[in-house]
Amino acid sequence: MRVTQFLILAPALLLVLSSLSCNAKEERKIYLIPVGEVEKEILDYLAFELSCIFPYHVEIKKSLPKPGYAHNKRRNQYCADLILEKLKGENPEKEDKILGVADLDLYTPGLNFVFGVASLNGKASLIALPRLRQEFYGLSENKELYCERAVKEAVHELGHTFGLSHCRNPRCVMHFSNSLYDTDRKGKEFCKSCRKKLPF
Repeated sequence: MRVTQFLILAPALLLVLSSLSCNAKEERKIYLIPVGEVEKEILDYLAFELSCIFPYHVEIKKSLPKPGYAHNKRRNQYCADLILEKLKGENPEKEDKILGVADLDLYTPGLNFVFGVASLNGKASLIALPRLRQEFYGLSENKELYCERAVKEAVHELGHTFGLSHCRNPRCVMHFSNSLYDTDRKGKEFCKSCRKKLPF
């Protein structure tokens, strides 16, 4: 489903998105947790797309407060590692996963910024939305491109929670995005090699 089609149909889909899954076979869940204020539109789109990629039900949870504890005043950014630790404390069931969604500019020590972070083979992951928007770079808004980028970064970080490392294949969603050029070049799907490593 194209982004524009989804946005048109969104009102009719909102009633079922909290429990929707295109291919879920069990009651395993991916919890989307907004960190601070996040537009409902992007959360709904992520929920729909992720439910079609992973055999999990996707549920949007109540947002966490804006993480003042992670704010670096000098950089005017938020430390992704500290937010990730907070998400780990949400205590999902054993087989469940968490994806934090933050409309905040994130960084980790040693890097200028990150599109996301995750616990390798763990439960929690986190993506940052601001640098996925064309407007961040002084360009005209492109909502469809923004939504596509968000899905790719979400799938990528969740892939890490299933034990996947970065992939050399530039078209694989697990390829490392050093810039948006890398994100735009790759797809939202796992390559054959990475898919074989997934536990489902």
